[in-house]
Amino acid sequence: MQKTDKTPLWVFLTFSSIETRKGALILVWSSLLFSLYCVPWVEWFHEVEWVKLLFLIDDWSWVAMMLPMTFWYWLSLRWVDKHLGWSN
Repeated sequence: MQKTDKTPLWVFLTFSSIETRKGALILVWSSLLFSLYCVPWVEWFHEVEWVKLLFLIDDWSWVAMMLPMTFWYWLSLRWVDKHLGWSN
């Protein structure tokens, strides 16, 4: 990402080490997938053994942290897209 004088600090902090839009999309999608993983699926499928083995998180604290972060990454991606901040 190219930093300009108009780039807000919250956008710069998000993509300071990411240079391409593809890298930013990987960050957003991986954050979204991890957010879905962090849902405590064990509460609803407590009788299914493989769910207990695969989904180790059993409280909502990780989801409460990951959803705002994913939203922040997505908003930053939109800002950079609208202001043509990706290098060629």
